[in-house]
Amino acid sequence: MRMDDQKLMEQVKKGDHTAFEKIVRSYKNRIVNFLWRLTHDYQKSVELAQETFMRVYFKANKYKPIAPLSSWIYSIASNLAKTEMKKRQKHPVVSIDEIRENTSREVASVSPPSNSERIRNLRKALNSLSPRYRIPVILKDIEGFSQEEIANILKKPVGTVKARVSRGRKCLRKELEKYSIPKEKPQNKEEGADGRIG
Repeated sequence: MRMDDQKLMEQVKKGDHTAFEKIVRSYKNRIVNFLWRLTHDYQKSVELAQETFMRVYFKANKYKPIAPLSSWIYSIASNLAKTEMKKRQKHPVVSIDEIRENTSREVASVSPPSNSERIRNLRKALNSLSPRYRIPVILKDIEGFSQEEIANILKKPVGTVKARVSRGRKCLRKELEKYSIPKEKPQNKEEGADGRIG
């Protein structure tokens, strides 16, 4: 637990804007990245991050310094992302920014094709997970939170978090196998090992 965060939050509770700005500077990029991994829409991630920090400011008095401030902020962001993902399931939309971003990234990519393809496949696989598994997996394997911290963020028992991380990883592996297993060309029964008909 960072003592600086605790002191800053005490000042935010008293209406100190400078303390609030320090918290935003400290967490903004991490929260935007976290939300982007969940929504795959950069503009929406920025909007949700702004909403997250507005809630941090206006609900500062609800923060109890029992848990790290980071857990509380991620908890707010996670709840906003869940709401957004539920909305999308009801009314699926494709972000023009996302299409543009992916197209330009593919055209101007400096990383080897296999590497960028692997990243795309991982994104697709993560996106295929339901939020109940996607959020814990991202918090654990990408954000680096412990299972206890994730339990605090998601307001779930540690056992539930362990089960969801484990199940999410299994689903992720299964989904990634679809992209990595090369489809073998069916061999004609009369063909020899060298491909010629014998």
